[in-house]
Amino acid sequence: MHQSSLGGFAAPHPTDRLFFAVMPPPAVAERVASLAGELRQQLRLRGRPRPTGHLHVTLHHLGDFAGLPQQRVDEACAAAASVELSSFEAHFDRVASFRGRAGKHPFVLLGADRATGLAGLYANLGTRLAAAGLARREPAFVPHVTLLYDALTIAPQPIEPFEWTVQEFVLIHSLLGRTEYRVLGRWPLAAGA
Repeated sequence: MHQSSLGGFAAPHPTDRLFFAVMPPPAVAERVASLAGELRQQLRLRGRPRPTGHLHVTLHHLGDFAGLPQQRVDEACAAAASVELSSFEAHFDRVASFRGRAGKHPFVLLGADRATGLAGLYANLGTRLAAAGLARREPAFVPHVTLLYDALTIAPQPIEPFEWTVQEFVLIHSLLGRTEYRVLGRWPLAAGA
């Protein structure tokens, strides 16, 4: 006999997502958004570009929840506070599509081979999250910024490189289905040598 719910109640629908990210400074985000608009037109993509204030590199996804889990937020913030790294340059030099759901493939700005600082931050934060019992099984880390979602898939192609100095990382609370991000915490990186 198949049981469709627990105790006669359906599982709550996720409304909230938590993830750590690096966000480009506003001037760089504007340039990335402009590039997304230009490429959308050139490549005949139809997807709507992501809002400029939502452009980011995801470091670690903490999960989707029905309501904001304050204990998880507190534990994640404590883990993030223990990260000790210097600021670094983020480099992006290609665009391409990732495989996604049918009709909804992420079209992304991809990190250059020199994007080692992002990989280092990902690893350092991941170690702290694992020590706090917050680690999740994740695919290999590929530094990228999602520009839009589209039915077409675009093969990798070079672009004029984008760079910015990463001086902090953030914990973002995304309200699912509402296109709203709330920054719950910011952790500065030490000034570069």
